[in-house]
Amino acid sequence: MDKHEAEGVLLTGVYGSGKSSVAEEIAYLLEQRCEPYALLDLDYLSWAGDAASDRASEFGLMLENLTAVAANYRRAGIRLFVLAYFVRGPGEVQGVREALGLPLRVARLTVGLPDIERRLAGDVTSGRRDDLRAAAASIAAAEGTGVEDVVIGNDRPIGVVARDVMTFLGWL
Repeated sequence: MDKHEAEGVLLTGVYGSGKSSVAEEIAYLLEQRCEPYALLDLDYLSWAGDAASDRASEFGLMLENLTAVAANYRRAGIRLFVLAYFVRGPGEVQGVREALGLPLRVARLTVGLPDIERRLAGDVTSGRRDDLRAAAASIAAAEGTGVEDVVIGNDRPIGVVARDVMTFLGWL
């Protein structure tokens, strides 16, 4: 990869697939190499208390916030963007790509529902129970499939999975 070229990766997959954990490990590895990067868990860019919100309005808010945040990071010299977010279809990928304003590749992380159940079992919040139901429904409906440039199984140690993503991207 050209050291001057800015780009991003979107780690996607159903709730509990490990997007945030893999993103954190990639950020750690980039930091060890003194690479200018930004890690953005996009769920936090739309987490608001609007009672009237639905997926479309939350997604729209996230895109507006991503546009502003990514521009700020680019002005600060950031060139590698690690994003974590569950995209359900190609239109959502395109929206994220346009909001980021840079070349973006998509890595979909996969893991079986029993592993997701095990991962989420330790988190006793009501929201995690809802996330588990949403993950099962998304898997059954094949949501988020076919939007990726690469599929990577996340049933191995996080460091191995992060290196697989970075190898695919040419970031190692």
